[in-house]
Amino acid sequence: MEVGRVALVTGSVSGIGAATARRLAADGMTVAVHSRSSREAGEALAEEIGGSYHQADLGDDDAASGLVPAVLDRHGRLDVLVNNAGISWPVPHAELDGLTAGDWRRLLDVNLIAPWLLCTAALPALRESGGCVVNVTSHAGVRPKGSSIAYAASKAALNHVTKLLAAALGPDVRVNAVAPGLVDTPMTADWTATQELWRTTSPMRRAAQPSDVADLIAMLISHSYLTGEVILLDGGLNLR
Repeated sequence: MEVGRVALVTGSVSGIGAATARRLAADGMTVAVHSRSSREAGEALAEEIGGSYHQADLGDDDAASGLVPAVLDRHGRLDVLVNNAGISWPVPHAELDGLTAGDWRRLLDVNLIAPWLLCTAALPALRESGGCVVNVTSHAGVRPKGSSIAYAASKAALNHVTKLLAAALGPDVRVNAVAPGLVDTPMTADWTATQELWRTTSPMRRAAQPSDVADLIAMLISHSYLTGEVILLDGGLNLR
C-alpha cells in the first residue's frame, strides 16, 4: 500500500501547532504530533487526526536529534517538517540584567539549535520525498519587538538560517518561514496591552487566529516554487 505524505509538526498540542496539525491532516497528510510534555493531549490529538504522537524535550540535543528518526521508524517517510516549537517569557528590553547567560542558552537551544538539529536529521528523507521545511518564527525577528531581546534574537537568527538553508538545499528541499505577530492563544489571552494595540492600530484590527497561521503554512507547503522567504503575518501592523 502506498504511504501518503507525512508531516512532523513540533509543539503541536495547542495554539498554532495544533491548528497546523489539524489543517495538514485535513489536506490529506499523516501528521506526527509532538510535545515536550502534555502526553495525554498529544495522544488525543493524534488519535483525532489519525496521526502519531512523539514526546521529546527539544532543549536536549539528543532528544531533538532523535525525534525525526522516531517519526521515520513509525511512518517510513517524511515530506514536511514544521518547526513550530518555541519558548518565551516576558523580560522588558531595557532590563539587561533580566536575562542570564543560562536564559539565553535555553532560548537558543529550543528556538534555534533544535530546528537546526531537526533539519539536519530530516534532510535525507526530505531530499528523497522532494519535501520542504517551514519554520515558525516571529515578527520580533523582523522588527525590534518581542517578549525579550533574547527571544527576538533567536527568531531573527532562525529567519536568517531559513534563507541560508533555502540557498544551500534547493532545488531538492524548499525552506520558508512564517513570522506571525500577535496570535490569539491561551498564552496571549492576558496580554491586554498587546491585544489593544492590534485592535486599534493594525489595519486588520485584530490579532491572528491560529488557523490564520496554519493556512499560510499550508500554502507554503503546497507551493512548489517558493523558497527562502520569511513571510510576515501581522495583520499589517508593520505598516504603522
